[in-house]
Amino acid sequence: MIFADSSYFIGIAREKDRWHKDALRVAERNNEALLISDLIISESVTLVGSLEGGKAGKILYEYFVDNCKIAFIDSDLLENAMQTFLMYDGTLSLADATSVEIMHEHEIDKIVSFDSDFDKVNGIKRIH
Repeated sequence: MIFADSSYFIGIAREKDRWHKDALRVAERNNEALLISDLIISESVTLVGSLEGGKAGKILYEYFVDNCKIAFIDSDLLENAMQTFLMYDGTLSLADATSVEIMHEHEIDKIVSFDSDFDKVNGIKRIH
């Protein structure tokens, strides 16, 4: 299993996105199941919906529900993510810190992302 960041899905969904071609290339090569969080859904659907229209956001949402394992944020996970956020002194977003915590919880060491902030996290290999 591999964790997938919102930048990956936004890249796939938007032809005008700077990472579109790279995201399609990664998608072609990936044969692992994808784990995401409800924050990834929120970020991705919101951005795609605002730029491409609500229908495009809904299609992306349906893809997530049908094809990804979804980790839902609870108070313990959020508290741990806040500690990670502080450890990186705010240079990781809270959503990214939450992704890191989910990856630790599920013993996942690979993330599909075009966000280079993940490169500073020891033990995580970014696929891009």
